[in-house]
Amino acid sequence: MTVLLVFAGGALGAPARYLLDRFIQKRHDTVFPWGTFTVNLVGSLVLGFLIGLGTRLHIPQEVPIFVGTGVCGALTTFSTFGFETTRLLEEGSFLAAGLNAVGGLLLGVLAAAAGYALAVLA
Repeated sequence: MTVLLVFAGGALGAPARYLLDRFIQKRHDTVFPWGTFTVNLVGSLVLGFLIGLGTRLHIPQEVPIFVGTGVCGALTTFSTFGFETTRLLEEGSFLAAGLNAVGGLLLGVLAAAAGYALAVLA
């Protein structure tokens, strides 16, 4: 059952990641990977909210498996984040690479904390 929940969540998260990434990136004429940056922040916010919700309410274990591992696991992407940061470095876009690396990690943690706080304080 667990594998099916992860599979089903991933089946939602992966296309959402692709579509959201393309939608956002089309609207920016820069080398900065705004699409990946955004999906990673959204996933961090959702996962933080889910964890916070779990501390307040009794939620069935299937919910974090489906939403956290499945949807958020497929929505977010560390490998693309790493690849795009490396690509920026190779292209000589050192400022954009630094902002992507530091900003993505810092804002990802802050987004998770914000999601957690929203769930706990709401």
